[in-house]
Amino acid sequence: MAFLTLDHITRSFGTGDNVVKVLKGIDLNIEKGEFCVLLGPSGCGKSTLLNIIGGIDQPDSGSIIINGSKLKDMNDKQLTHYRREHLGYIFQMYNLIANLTVRENIEVGAYLSKKPLVLDELIEVLGLKDHQDKLPNQLSGGQQQRTAIGRAIVKNPSILLCDEPTGALDYQTSKDILNLIININKKYGTTVIMVTHNDAFKAMADRVVLMRDGMILDNYMNDQKLSVDELEW
Repeated sequence: MAFLTLDHITRSFGTGDNVVKVLKGIDLNIEKGEFCVLLGPSGCGKSTLLNIIGGIDQPDSGSIIINGSKLKDMNDKQLTHYRREHLGYIFQMYNLIANLTVRENIEVGAYLSKKPLVLDELIEVLGLKDHQDKLPNQLSGGQQQRTAIGRAIVKNPSILLCDEPTGALDYQTSKDILNLIININKKYGTTVIMVTHNDAFKAMADRVVLMRDGMILDNYMNDQKLSVDELEW
């Protein structure tokens, strides 16, 4: 069995004549340690799918199995515990706590885990050692996103969910953040699922899932991945 299995996931919004079918039967398997890119235009359902994988939203039908655990069999308390223990989230907005330093913001994530990563080592990996005592308003956008990534990854999650993590960043900073996520995937063996509309990003992934209109058009593995530095957009 795959590490993550999605079996005929559907999701609609609205009622009556205003129902919009956002996901129309998604079947997908992702193996442990893979870097998977969900690629498609705005409105294709990729962020909805990411939220369902993360237990933030519930499907109308179908099942999600992560490492042998079926999410729909969990009650609210079990689901909250599961998200806290096994899932890390990185969004386009950083959502840092304004009156906490970089180090303290990352520590917030560590408190949620029974097996957190070593904080000093992670801060070094993030390139934040010289900034760890600064507040968020003293940081650049890239440094804030690095801090948000640190908060997500410090709890040593099984899966790191990234929703357009470079959407608010300039070109070079975006490359720096992508390199950081790739390095985390390699160093810690974290399964990464990243939503993007940027077609260039598919070349760096292990698995590419192309989505259109709530369905998967293609799902393939990259035989020869490009490094982030080789990407152009």
